[in-house]
Amino acid sequence: MSENKKELLTIHSALDAEQPFRWSAGRYRSRFMVEIRDNKKIYGIKCPKCGMVYLPPKRVCGPCFAEMDEPVELGHEGEIMTFTILRFSFVDPETGTAKPIPYAYGAVKLDGADTQLSHFIEYENESNLKIGGRVRAVFQEERKGNIKDIRGFKLIE
Repeated sequence: MSENKKELLTIHSALDAEQPFRWSAGRYRSRFMVEIRDNKKIYGIKCPKCGMVYLPPKRVCGPCFAEMDEPVELGHEGEIMTFTILRFSFVDPETGTAKPIPYAYGAVKLDGADTQLSHFIEYENESNLKIGGRVRAVFQEERKGNIKDIRGFKLIE
């Protein structure tokens, strides 16, 4: 897509349930989600002043207040910064399906990023989950242009 004509993604529910809102992901988050959807690539954005790399990308650097416009391709691997294991059912409001329990959710810092992305963490053995554990992004086969195009981050055991 040309620099002048960017695709802006709109978030909405896949269910028949009425949603009281509809919003654009904006220029930076739209590119982030389009790259995941179309190319299975994860992009952050780098501050031109302090060099900090944000994931997910945002327009302005918090500490510097500098406008950012340098996308940075990140790898698919990173480390668990924090996590929790949930032992109660969660029903996805967009699909109406329940997440099997137990499941893990946490903050992952991808290699090359300075900030963390919160997401599901997939694991085989609960006792192998630990802060500092290495994970790899797992993508949905059918991607739609939202954060759930990353199914989760699988623990590399």
